[in-house]
Amino acid sequence: MIALGIGAAAFTAWVVLVFLRHRFWWTRERDHFDIPNEPMRWPSVTAIVPARDEAEVIARAIGSLVAQKYPGEFRIILVDDNSSDGTAELARAAALDTNRLTVLSGAPLAPGWTGKLWAVHQGIAAAGTPDYLWLTDADIAHAPDTLRSLVTRAVRDDRVLVSLMARLRCESLAERALIPAFVWFFQMLYPFGAVNRGKTGAAAGGCMLARRDALQAAGGIAAVRDALIDDCAFGALMAKQGRVWLGLTNRSVSIRRYETWGSVGAMISRSAYAQLGYSPLLLLGTLLGLALLYLAPVLLALFGQGYARGLGLGAWGLMAIAFQPMLHFYRRSPLWGLALPVVAAFYAGATFASALAFWRGKGGMWKGRAQAAMGARA
Repeated sequence: MIALGIGAAAFTAWVVLVFLRHRFWWTRERDHFDIPNEPMRWPSVTAIVPARDEAEVIARAIGSLVAQKYPGEFRIILVDDNSSDGTAELARAAALDTNRLTVLSGAPLAPGWTGKLWAVHQGIAAAGTPDYLWLTDADIAHAPDTLRSLVTRAVRDDRVLVSLMARLRCESLAERALIPAFVWFFQMLYPFGAVNRGKTGAAAGGCMLARRDALQAAGGIAAVRDALIDDCAFGALMAKQGRVWLGLTNRSVSIRRYETWGSVGAMISRSAYAQLGYSPLLLLGTLLGLALLYLAPVLLALFGQGYARGLGLGAWGLMAIAFQPMLHFYRRSPLWGLALPVVAAFYAGATFASALAFWRGKGGMWKGRAQAAMGARA
């Protein structure tokens, strides 16, 4: 009876997720660019790029911004957040149009701010009064029509924020195994369809085009200055000012390498415990929930009997099917759907590691900074 109850709970949970969670897994929210609907007047845009020790990727990222084929006024501000590897010099060398790029030397980190948001804050202060602010990361490379596409959607659909989930690098074995699930889990937490219909607020931090006056009305970037998961906090903030849009894209790509299992694990654990509000109870509930959703179906399918085995097979089948659109988007084999329980176990381990790092005073570690909210410590 216990096995049957667990199987029924797992199968029911997957039915709810697949059919009643805003179809998060469809991957239909994408950045299709409709040229006939371009604006009559192209608004002014300033790109803000926070960068700290990004020598490996900054040249390609800045080069892609300089190459934007945008008809309106467009400037780029790189905020060099106390880099020690020549990031600023490499950025200047990559900017063939030096009049378009401004490099700011970042001030020392202010109390109460995460490093990235402090750099973004300084960039926004230096930007003046453009119509839109394009917040983009130093490890994102954009196609030449990316800004044109973002502005078209923002103006045409009257969106205060348009954000693209950049296509993450998926080349090493660790990346191929884990990265599609990273985006899939993000969609499960923040269904893109629900975001775009105004039911929730979220964004993807690598590429966000925000209307400057709406951000100012929301209190500016200072309103989320201590947020470790800054993109979703920013999306929720902007959603209070108007409609936001979030979608998948092939137009913007992440060029940061996660070649080892450890590097992917570090990327996950950097913010996983913050997602749970630094709550031990939520951590326990999350780990038990992951066990019910991903471990129980496999154990029941392999070792269960009768209806319990059938329910386990059904739950495993539903998760594998729901994973297929994301696997197709990343051009991975459909068989990875069957391995989703193993991938989920890795994420569970990274989540627990995130909590351990926080308890040891090293939560949210990034470029030598432990950025997890100190005020959240028990």
